[in-house]
Amino acid sequence: MDITRAVKNDTSQKQWYLVDAKDQVLGRLCSNIAKILRGKHKPSFTPNADTGDFIIVINSDKIKLTGKKETTKTYRHYSGYPGGLKVHRFREVLSKQPNMIIQNAVKGMLPHNKLGRQMLTKLKIYASNQHPHQAQQPQTVKITKD
Repeated sequence: MDITRAVKNDTSQKQWYLVDAKDQVLGRLCSNIAKILRGKHKPSFTPNADTGDFIIVINSDKIKLTGKKETTKTYRHYSGYPGGLKVHRFREVLSKQPNMIIQNAVKGMLPHNKLGRQMLTKLKIYASNQHPHQAQQPQTVKITKD
């Protein structure tokens, strides 16, 4: 008889992966990133434990969108005060805070609880080619457009 063993957070092995976002479609890229952060690519996946790996995303300022979304997509932020709704277009956010685009998309694909917030801390996003995580020896992951 086979026994199913639950994996705890401290017993899972964490890997580091490097993803290049240059000319990648935002949704397809972020869904693959969320899958790796959550640990669904491992046979030891446990839904109530953080078994995922670390992800380093480079070239976040070169992300692409399909269709007319590049001109119509907006990001909203509400301060909590009357009249405190701030609306920013995609192009504005891409020029000022390109990391926020990928972070918001991945955040929406993770669980909306403490576990999801913990998983999001393993996502490192950089707008350029350079990153300070060479010591972790990240493996390059090719995200396909399929």
